[in-house]
Amino acid sequence: MEYRGLWGLLVLIADVWAIVNIVQSSADTGKKVLWVVLVIVLPLLGFLLWLLLGPRTGRA
Repeated sequence: MEYRGLWGLLVLIADVWAIVNIVQSSADTGKKVLWVVLVIVLPLLGFLLWLLLGPRTGRA
């Protein structure tokens, strides 16, 4: 059985979550745009980079 569809769905959910958090962050607009483009163009790598290095929402 192949799980490619499930992995794709998980990456999509993670990317949408990342984009929502990027937009809600207190970073300036230019940085938000760069992060969103990175997450869209490189879905898995962009998400991982954002998770480690990206702007934070400021909420606990």
